[in-house]
Amino acid sequence: MSTATSPGKGSTPPPPVKSRARAAATRLDLRHVSLIAVLAVLTLVGGITKPDEFLSTDNLQLILTQASVIGVVTVGVTFVIIGGGIDLSVGAIVALASVWATTVATQEYGITGVLFCSLLVGVGCGLVNGLLIAYGPMVPFIATLAMLASARGLAEQLSDGKTQVVTVDSVLDLGVPDSYVLGVPPLVMIFAAVSLIGWLVLNRTTFGRRTVAVGGNAEASRLAGIAVKRQRLLLYLLSGLCCGIAAFMLIVLTGSGQNTNGNLYELDAIAAAIIGGTLLSGGRGTITGSVLGVLVFTTITNLFALNNLQSDVQQIAKGAIIVAAVLVQKGRNST
Repeated sequence: MSTATSPGKGSTPPPPVKSRARAAATRLDLRHVSLIAVLAVLTLVGGITKPDEFLSTDNLQLILTQASVIGVVTVGVTFVIIGGGIDLSVGAIVALASVWATTVATQEYGITGVLFCSLLVGVGCGLVNGLLIAYGPMVPFIATLAMLASARGLAEQLSDGKTQVVTVDSVLDLGVPDSYVLGVPPLVMIFAAVSLIGWLVLNRTTFGRRTVAVGGNAEASRLAGIAVKRQRLLLYLLSGLCCGIAAFMLIVLTGSGQNTNGNLYELDAIAAAIIGGTLLSGGRGTITGSVLGVLVFTTITNLFALNNLQSDVQQIAKGAIIVAAVLVQKGRNST
């Protein structure tokens, strides 16, 4: 006859799942507070070094506008990373979508044609990535690297290496101050809407919970009844959609389409997600942290530009921030 045995006096029972979840949430909240503190310090530095330029309304609008395009891309990348993947092709997809949407044939259909083409190209590239990764199956790094090269090459071929100027007035009007609502540029409002929707999807829907589950443990998710392959496909579709939106925003911002658009966006988006608390191994991350990460990087770039610091110094600073963020993540995970 077997009897139940109790754990020894020296053993400590593992913490309950809710306790671990609360601890993880607390760590993320601390990360958000830290990023807000960093933004406050950067604002203070800007106010001291260049008070008239940095704190001007025009410059603050510029910072938010510049953060908007890469911010939308980062929202999609954050979902992919939380789901256990990686997307190195986002910058190239933005370039391809911006070039394809600004061809003479596309512009004949007005703002509707430009917007629809941007979204269609973004989603199409995301579909290819998703099919290769989920049903290929290919390693995300290799599949998206191949898409990076292919999309860049196709963008250059379509544009013949030239800048395609936008002639649709309704598109250009979105970038002028007359279109601002209470001083807020339309691109910033698009970024805010995408971020809010992303936060709601990640935190308040079954899709978001499945994304976290698949990123945390794909095999356990499969055994629990989650269609892991379909989930991964949807994540890359979402990333492609965000690239399409960002391409349209970039067209509005620059008034053109170029095959060089979106250069290094993949690195900036991944870096912003990492310093925002998203684990590269998947299973954890927040949209709020990623948005704050984008604002930190954009503010640093703006400060460096105002103080006439070279671009190589900016890249060194970004690299140091990324390394520091990863080390902090590893330190917290080991405790």
